[in-house]
Amino acid sequence: SLLLSSPATTFDVNDFGARGDGSPDDVQAFQKAWEEACSATGAVLVVPEKNYLLGPITFSGPCRDNITFQINGTIRASDDRSAYDGDRRHWIMFDGVKNLVVQGGGTFDGNGLIWWQNSCKINKALPCKDAPTALTFYNCENLITRNLKIQNAQQIHVSFDKCSDVQAADLQVIAPGSSPNTDGIHVTGTQNIEISSSIIGTGDDCISIVDGSQNVQAMDITCGPGHGISIGSLGSGNSEAHVSGVTVNRANFSGTTNGVRIKTWQGGSGSASNIKFQNIEMHDVSNPIIIDQNYCDQDEPCEQQRSAVEVRNVMYQNIKGTSASDVAIEFNCSQSVPCKGIVLQNIDMQKTGGGSATASCNNIDPEYIGTVSPHCS
Repeated sequence: SLLLSSPATTFDVNDFGARGDGSPDDVQAFQKAWEEACSATGAVLVVPEKNYLLGPITFSGPCRDNITFQINGTIRASDDRSAYDGDRRHWIMFDGVKNLVVQGGGTFDGNGLIWWQNSCKINKALPCKDAPTALTFYNCENLITRNLKIQNAQQIHVSFDKCSDVQAADLQVIAPGSSPNTDGIHVTGTQNIEISSSIIGTGDDCISIVDGSQNVQAMDITCGPGHGISIGSLGSGNSEAHVSGVTVNRANFSGTTNGVRIKTWQGGSGSASNIKFQNIEMHDVSNPIIIDQNYCDQDEPCEQQRSAVEVRNVMYQNIKGTSASDVAIEFNCSQSVPCKGIVLQNIDMQKTGGGSATASCNNIDPEYIGTVSPHCS
């Protein structure tokens, strides 16, 4: 029998004392189960079909071998905000794990209501503070996340931070459209990531792609409610930022405040380049196609600065649908560093309820292929 390949070794959190009855925190049981699984070969950590309450927890690598986190049940965040006093930024974190698979059809529930109510965006009298990201993958390589539901995050739902070679598929990311800063999938400093066949509806960007991200593909994405798919913001606080090689293919936006957006701060530097938005349908989207190189987070107009993040080689192809506002295409490019290499091919955007939409274009000279409506005058 020694010649047979060893079967996967299963570690069930219940065997480590997890109660799964929604009562106090099962963190210690999960931590023990992870430590055992991480030092085994071919380990599968199993979260059965029960409801587990967890405070903040980090699953640390490196592990001895590849490892699978199989979530069949529901893991729900503690709503005791003092539990996060040590680290307000994270609820569940996978840190430095290679060859990790997280799957199983279960649910991560950030239980975020208490955080939303205490957000300065909801209650202007309160100071602006960080709230936890529900699920963070930090410094993970060869990562697969599939068939998961992530809902009601405290702030961001899922963050891929400094990861490489990532497949994220069949994710359902859901929170009320009114919940503040609850981005769906956030990609930062990450290379070679493919996000596919996912349904995202939250109170902020469905997908946000920021500095240091390269070769990002998003396909078969349904987005709404939310703020659309954003590259940026880039270059805040006069910083340098780079994003390149982004493709969004086969996406459907419904009732979002933006469709496909690139936003960069005045005074920043670096570039957003080699970007493709193709085969996209928009239904009642307020800013369907937008580049804003003069972004600043304030109500009054932003002051013009000489420095800007360069935006170049952006292709918009086969995009159709309806705009909730008069302006379906807005290119607000920088005077000192105008947008370059912008191509529009086969674009057909109408106003919701009929009538023609317009394009607003500054410091840009796009190329048109096929029929493009509306286009820059």
